[in-house]
Order: sequence, then C-alpha cells, then structure tokens
Amino acid sequence: MRLLTGLIFVCAIALAQLPEGEGKAVTEKICNSCHGTENYVGKHLNKDGWEEVIQEMVSQGAQASDAEFDAIVDYLTRNFGPKVNVNQAPAKEIETSLALTPEEAGALVRYREKNGAFKTIDDLKRVPGVDAKKIEARKAQIDF
Repeated sequence: MRLLTGLIFVCAIALAQLPEGEGKAVTEKICNSCHGTENYVGKHLNKDGWEEVIQEMVSQGAQASDAEFDAIVDYLTRNFGPKVNVNQAPAKEIETSLALTPEEAGALVRYREKNGAFKTIDDLKRVPGVDAKKIEARKAQIDF
C-alpha cells in the first residue's frame, strides 16, 4: 500500500502545474527538456541552493544563456524557496519568502501577536489586508 501511495505522489508531482509568473516559460523550456518537474517541485532551496543545482545541471550538459539561467534561479527561488514558519518569522522574512508587501507581512505579524498562532492556510487568508491569492500561491512554502 505504501508503494502505491508513493507512486501516486510521484506521479502527481511529475504532472504538477507550475505556478504562473516570470521565468516559468524558460524554466519549462530549459529544465523540462531533460527531466520533469519532480526534480524541483517539492524542494525548498534558497537562491544559493538553486544556483548550485543549476551549476550541476550545466556540468551535465544543460545549455542556456546566463540571462536564462538567472531567470530560472529567480523563478525557482520565488516559487520553491525555503519554507517560512509564519508563527515565528519576523515580518521581513515573511515578506521576502512569500512575496508579500511590507504591509501584508506586517498585518500577519500583528494578527498573530494579537490572536495567537496560525494553524492553517485558511487562517492566513482571513487576515485583513493580506491578499489571499498570494497566500494560496505560496502555500507550499509555509510552515506552522
């Protein structure tokens, strides 16, 4: 049963729809020409980590311009960057990790200080002044 569950999980990742945004097309074009999304969806690396991955891919024959590789690193960092614990992180870290405005990150911190720890994604989406679509788009990067 665990094998079947694992296989289903791997297939789901392989077929995962990548988040929209700048760099998506070049990431699909360059990265997916050799492997599927399973090689990066689910990883949560910082910019240095993604740059190391790109260097490894170059050493294995990946070809693109410096500008294309920069766009890929930016896209992967933005969409598959490190997880942030929204119950402990300061506003600046939340802002950077989740691509929120300073006002939205501040609203999350003020809300948790007043109301206690967040337990679910839906808790975050209910915070006044925070764009729920941004939270949904970055939910894979959120820890509680």
